Amino acid sequence: MTDDYITHNKPINYNLWRSKIVIIETNRLILREYTLDDFDNLYEIVSDPETMRHYPKPFDEERTRDWIEWNLENYKNYGFGLWVVTLKETGEFIGDCGISIQNIDGELLPEIGYHIHKKYWRRGFGSEAARAVRDWAFENTDYNCIYSYMKYTNVGSYSTAIANGMRKVKEYQDEKNKISYAYAITRDEWKLL
Repeated sequence: MTDDYITHNKPINYNLWRSKIVIIETNRLILREYTLDDFDNLYEIVSDPETMRHYPKPFDEERTRDWIEWNLENYKNYGFGLWVVTLKETGEFIGDCGISIQNIDGELLPEIGYHIHKKYWRRGFGSEAARAVRDWAFENTDYNCIYSYMKYTNVGSYSTAIANGMRKVKEYQDEKNKISYAYAITRDEWKLL
């Protein structure tokens, strides 16, 4: 485990998460399962054109509901999905991060994905969450390699992947992104971090 898991000195109001299933706790973040009540907070992020500029288009209300329901199904089917990222001290919803099975150049592979509210960009929250998810994945699954993929123009996303110990393993064409990059880290590489 990394230093991100060290408990800090401020008391935490765990009542903020009493009815939520907490998956991961870091220095500054709580990652928990989605509920249908998270719609408004998620929609604020994924409907924003700037945040979603590396996607084909921002999410509409239906796509946002589908996203939450897809993750709820993933929890049942796989035991993981993307989880809500909240600030530990306040419980504020700032995005999501987790692991899902994605089609990466024709292969179904475990992938760490993340969306952080733009007002929290460049503060290390995406890297902190992704690092914690990477550790969780290797500690709780049998996967020997974990991936992140993104549109070639998404510098923030591949910078997060690099900060997460990943290296670029593939560049390929796809319908969604035109050109995508795939980054990966193996279990053996993770053990050396």
